[in-house]
Amino acid sequence: MNLDLSAYDVILASNSPRRKELMSGLDIQYRVMVLPDIDESYPSNIRKTEIPVYLAKEKARAYKDYLSDNSLLITADTIVLLGETVFGKPKDANEACRMLSELSDKTHQVVTGVCITSLDKQHAFGVRSEVRFAQLDSADISYYVNKYKPFDKAGAYGIQEWIGYVGVEHISGSYYNIMGLPVQRLYQELKLFIKA
Repeated sequence: MNLDLSAYDVILASNSPRRKELMSGLDIQYRVMVLPDIDESYPSNIRKTEIPVYLAKEKARAYKDYLSDNSLLITADTIVLLGETVFGKPKDANEACRMLSELSDKTHQVVTGVCITSLDKQHAFGVRSEVRFAQLDSADISYYVNKYKPFDKAGAYGIQEWIGYVGVEHISGSYYNIMGLPVQRLYQELKLFIKA
């Protein structure tokens, strides 16, 4: 039986088309609410793998005045990690091309932090996946960046797009996490959250 969240006003705090698509795939009724200008800075001394969980919690804090008794808020943040280098969303085409050049012929991590929040409790978790890119030549990188404009994507790529088809040799972990929302884990955590 599908998870019954009919007693809740489930809110996805994200404008990401991929997160909306993945949430819809869970067959959960939800609505989208997006607040402008949420601060996405983080302390320099936290572990790199903890950044997305920290940011997902900070995003949730920004929504606290908008929650009612039956609200169930879902916030998320995704980063790409190459060694100790954090790749967020590229500012422009040059930065996108530079990121993809650095990811070329290497294995990197994709880390998504998710936070589930109600008025009386909160639970956050992180999920890690690994992605191995083949050698990407500059013509392929330019083609992808110019055609797909991946400026809203951490690491300047969407695995579900052309660059994923031609460039990804291997993944380890959740494919949907790499898209931006680890839906299998989220489904399990929602079950536990409403029981607790």
